[in-house]
Amino acid sequence: MVGANDGPGHGSQQGDGSTHLARQRAEAASREIVQGLERSAVRRQAGRCRGLYLNPPENALALSCDEKSQIQALDRTQKSLPLFPGRLKTLTHDYKRNGTTTLFAAIELAQGRIVAECLPQHRHQEWIRFLKKIDAETLPNLDLHLIVDNYATHKDPNAWKWLKRHRRFHIHFTPTSSSWLNVIERWFRDITQDRIRNGVFRSVAELEQAIRDYIAHHNAHPKTFVWTKKAEDILAKVTRARASLNKIPSE
Repeated sequence: MVGANDGPGHGSQQGDGSTHLARQRAEAASREIVQGLERSAVRRQAGRCRGLYLNPPENALALSCDEKSQIQALDRTQKSLPLFPGRLKTLTHDYKRNGTTTLFAAIELAQGRIVAECLPQHRHQEWIRFLKKIDAETLPNLDLHLIVDNYATHKDPNAWKWLKRHRRFHIHFTPTSSSWLNVIERWFRDITQDRIRNGVFRSVAELEQAIRDYIAHHNAHPKTFVWTKKAEDILAKVTRARASLNKIPSE
């Protein structure tokens, strides 16, 4: 009589189960190692960016750079009414689209001066053109340390060829999904809130002129952003938030 645990089918199933469990454990351990390495890399990159903000190298400028793409020139269907005692400012919910522009911008972190240009697209050609503008508008005897994100345009081979010919440029990439490390994003929030969001622009030319006027006004009285939080404290908060999210059961 063959026992319940003696059949060949059961023995084979048991072996497959053990192998599957061992594979799962190995994969989990591998993921943990990879995540640990990624966390270490993020900490190193974050620390490097913070160091450039607080203690830039001698005879060098640190600039935070990025693009604000697809800025729409919107014309409201009716004239807005201004804020008045007892009445809120009005703004129609519908609008007419009149085209878009892309704002390339860099903030010089020591003084807060903005270098910027509006261009129709955000390919590597426009990125190189913007690098040339930075090159022309900064003192030639200074090294330039640019903090940028991992957008593919910034890593295009043609852009790297240009950078190799201009040795004073040094590129520092922020970690993936870490735009909070790029100070220019904070300035993008200001121009969006103060000038673009509630503006009325009947053409792309009007939009670009409004952006240039805003930048000129900023550069007349430049003000930089002061980095106060330690990168380690921010990353610790991110780790705690991630741990809390992982405790939430998936549906």
